Amino acid sequence: MVISKICCIGAGYVGGPTCSVMALKCPDIQITVVDRSTERIAQWNSDKLPIYEPGLDEVVRQCRNRNLFFSTDIEKAIQEAELIFISVNTPTKTYGNGRGRAADLKYVEGCARMIAEMSQNSKIVVEKSTVPVRAAESIMHILKANHKPGVKYDILSNPEFLAEGTAVEDLLKPDRVLIGGEQTPEGQAAIEKLCWVYEHWIPKKNIITTNTWSSELSKLAANAFLAQRISSINSLSAVCEATGADVSEVARAVGLDSRIGPKFLQASVGFGGSCFQKDILNLVYICEGLNLPEVAAYWQQVIDMNDYQKTRFSQKIIECLFNTVTDKRISILGFAFKKNTGDTRETPAIAVCRTLLDEGAQLNIYDPKVEPEQILADLTHPKVTESPEHVKRAVQIFADPYDAVRGTHALVVCTEWDEFVVCHHCRRHAASKPTDHHNPNHHHNLPPHHPSSNHEPRCPVVSNSVPFAVPFAFFPQSLNYERIYASMMKPAYIFDGRKILPHERLQKIGFHVQTIGKRLLQQSHQQQQQQQDPSVRPYPSHQTNGHGPLPANGDGPSAQA
Repeated sequence: MVISKICCIGAGYVGGPTCSVMALKCPDIQITVVDRSTERIAQWNSDKLPIYEPGLDEVVRQCRNRNLFFSTDIEKAIQEAELIFISVNTPTKTYGNGRGRAADLKYVEGCARMIAEMSQNSKIVVEKSTVPVRAAESIMHILKANHKPGVKYDILSNPEFLAEGTAVEDLLKPDRVLIGGEQTPEGQAAIEKLCWVYEHWIPKKNIITTNTWSSELSKLAANAFLAQRISSINSLSAVCEATGADVSEVARAVGLDSRIGPKFLQASVGFGGSCFQKDILNLVYICEGLNLPEVAAYWQQVIDMNDYQKTRFSQKIIECLFNTVTDKRISILGFAFKKNTGDTRETPAIAVCRTLLDEGAQLNIYDPKVEPEQILADLTHPKVTESPEHVKRAVQIFADPYDAVRGTHALVVCTEWDEFVVCHHCRRHAASKPTDHHNPNHHHNLPPHHPSSNHEPRCPVVSNSVPFAVPFAFFPQSLNYERIYASMMKPAYIFDGRKILPHERLQKIGFHVQTIGKRLLQQSHQQQQQQQDPSVRPYPSHQTNGHGPLPANGDGPSAQA
């Protein structure tokens, strides 16, 4: 056997899922994931994992305590392992030289020093964390400066290319696996050993080998290109709103060009997550250090456009609500940076909430997967507010979306959760097909409309023809927008920051609808409907007391929207 024991330092969004799938596909290899956080390790050993990822629960249950172990005994795991993954956080520096742009490698350096101190025999050390170019060289310097007699190290770069929300599927069927190492006989031998691990389930033709520096830069480049596409379509969304074009139609026309393709052309309130902004800022810092100011300015503009999009959307909310949101209660649907994850790092929802709170709004927040403690921690962070106590008074977090919208003036969609968009037609369609309704994490035998398929069904009812990336039956409950409308203050507004809702149908219900990249004409019969409907409540400001949800005026019809 080439490799029998693997250690992964870091039990986060990368280390946990990666090693879980690796254990599933390599039953002959013992894999131990270690972390200094006893709380996090306890969660990995419990029924409630520290991160939400579709399919991950099932994988962990199959492998845990068989050939997959989660432990705080770092020394033992390092000493026993032949191959060690470094999967720790590399956040953007918040202090000193490079503050706000450079990657902070203190955790990576700490891992290197631990490995040097605890190792009793030779190791293959693999960078899994996203690091700047030539970080492997720094790790090697630390290891060589602290090495023991007879102990040798080979450093490899093996960046992850996971997308949160589809991480398990990405690991099971990756587009490619990238491994970089030194162009020496020893370095090539180390590369072959890591290739052998991945070849348990990945075809050799999908495993790419390069030198270390190319591998490190490829990770930054991949995230920069993806973020660039999002900022590009978002820049055009502003043009569409000004001219009357529809950004979805533009994206479809552009995406049908085989040289461009359709992915990452969905306009939205902006991108988030732990990687895109951090990696682009790191790339900008590297370019400035290499005396390439024009290149640095080019990539900086991707970040600037993303910030502009979040600001533009937030200002639209305020303008539509008569240029003031003071003491108005607004419902935020979705707080995670994307669907199918509980991760809130750099989520656009934070920027939207911050602007609304600064303007005096009261917020009701609902997200199906983000813990309430995480939402409050994000909104009371010193970078977000100087008055955390005010935020705690102004924000209420709900476990039920109908409670979250009751008595509010507006509803703001910040995350594209399927339960916000799946309409009654789609539920009937899904109910007619045999599917595993009882296992939301089921990921085997995926139907044709899974993200891995090239043929995504489109709902004939939803006006903007959004492809449903997750099987409908995975989310059998969808929101009843007629019920929501009946419980809200009037006029009732919806701000669709993900361009996923059936806008024309919502307008027929009575909503005033605003979205990204499309100018919606408000239908004149809405005012007539409000005048004729005796259940519609007027809009006096004295009904909003700023101290919690207002009483509802009753549920509406049960029809789904």
